[in-house]
Amino acid sequence: MIELYEAYADYQDIMKLTEELVAHIAREVLGTTKVTYGEYEVDLEPKWKRVHMVDAIKEKTGVDFWKEMSDEEARAIAKEHNVYVKETMTFGHVVNEFFEQFVEEDLIQPTFIYGHPLAISPLAKKNPEDPRFTDRFELFIVGREHANAFTELNDPIDQRERFEQQLVEREQGDDEAHMMDEDFVEALEYGMPPTGGLGIGIDRLVMLLTNSPSIRDVLLFPQMRHREQGE
Repeated sequence: MIELYEAYADYQDIMKLTEELVAHIAREVLGTTKVTYGEYEVDLEPKWKRVHMVDAIKEKTGVDFWKEMSDEEARAIAKEHNVYVKETMTFGHVVNEFFEQFVEEDLIQPTFIYGHPLAISPLAKKNPEDPRFTDRFELFIVGREHANAFTELNDPIDQRERFEQQLVEREQGDDEAHMMDEDFVEALEYGMPPTGGLGIGIDRLVMLLTNSPSIRDVLLFPQMRHREQGE
């Protein structure tokens, strides 16, 4: 994983940086932005497709999560579409489950999915037009996430409240919820400029550029299974 941050930038600036960076790497390594991965021909030449998560779900399923709805109503819609949800899941969690079940694996050409729900984006700034969602994106290529980025949340009060909500969700059984990070909140209190942050999965990018089907093929020291007694 490589992480980078740019002051006085937002997630849209980071989108542009990401597509230019990946395309540049492809040209330097392969001499072209056209990549063969398994059965797919992928074109990494910018500008890449940009789709809001809610619009991507609506296109695939017809379900419109732009509509105002309660957590209970969202869970009911999930059950109607055979999407497994826990009773503690909120609207945002349901939206994410729909995306993962119906959309993600079909994103073959490089696509920025943006506007992730607030509930699953505790470090990202809220979208000013619809605070149920955030200024965050993930990059998908050949059905896999290759990058995660957002306009960084730099409000210490909002960040503390997000962490506290994450603790509630953790107590309800969500093992992926964040723990409280007092040091991080204190650092924000000293001040952080508007910032865009990006994380790119190096291993998956190398897999893509080398047409490697398994992450084991690109790790220098992959985990090996234990030899069974008698082998």
